[in-house]
Amino acid sequence: MIEHALVIQFPLNERRNRIMSTAGADDRSALPRLARIDPRHFELLFGGCKVERYAAGQHLFVQEDSSDRIYGVMNGTVEISLYSPGGQKLVANIELSRSLVGEIGALDGRPRTATAICLTACELVSLNRTQLFDRIEKNPPLARAMIELLCTRLRWVSGELGDQAFFGIEARLAKRLVFLSGVMADPAGWVPISQSELGEFLGATRESVNKTLNDWRSRQMIAIKRGGLRITNAAALKQIAESQDDD
Repeated sequence: MIEHALVIQFPLNERRNRIMSTAGADDRSALPRLARIDPRHFELLFGGCKVERYAAGQHLFVQEDSSDRIYGVMNGTVEISLYSPGGQKLVANIELSRSLVGEIGALDGRPRTATAICLTACELVSLNRTQLFDRIEKNPPLARAMIELLCTRLRWVSGELGDQAFFGIEARLAKRLVFLSGVMADPAGWVPISQSELGEFLGATRESVNKTLNDWRSRQMIAIKRGGLRITNAAALKQIAESQDDD
């Protein structure tokens, strides 16, 4: 199960400075891929912890690091990515307010399974493993909340594996665009992301993403500008997202 990967430094562009600057909390809470615990449990877990401030581009941990802490996101956006031995990047998820980061390693004590990097300036709280288990033991509802969180993550990973196995690039790209539009779009609906970065979300080449996006633009399903895109026909994209074998 993916936690939250050998890290390669890359320049943070304007997209990372604008992510989540305008998305509302209500929009985020409706997104099933953002596995979070409710505010009461978040407070039970991190109450009294000092707020830690991280700059955009700062890593929380990298793959194979020792797992000694769990983080809670107060404000900002954290990207969770995997890297192949050859340096190919796959974005596994983005974590927003009230998300937990690094809980798997903190719970089992084994090395990190992915890299966590702040896409924006972030305010976080954290606990070491001893503190984590102490709070869980003193607050039994936290145990259930953590189990539910891990189940949500496992269901998501299972879904991602199914998408990779049964859906082609069009369906996977359509599903990802709908998701990203919900968490990254500005008030005008523009998602500040490049085609290369979309490829990183899918584990696909920039060329295949470019070909598909240009086709959708010609069919008036999306609009494209330098460094961003906007969904103009959400119903059509959702229909594609549910289709199989589109290769």
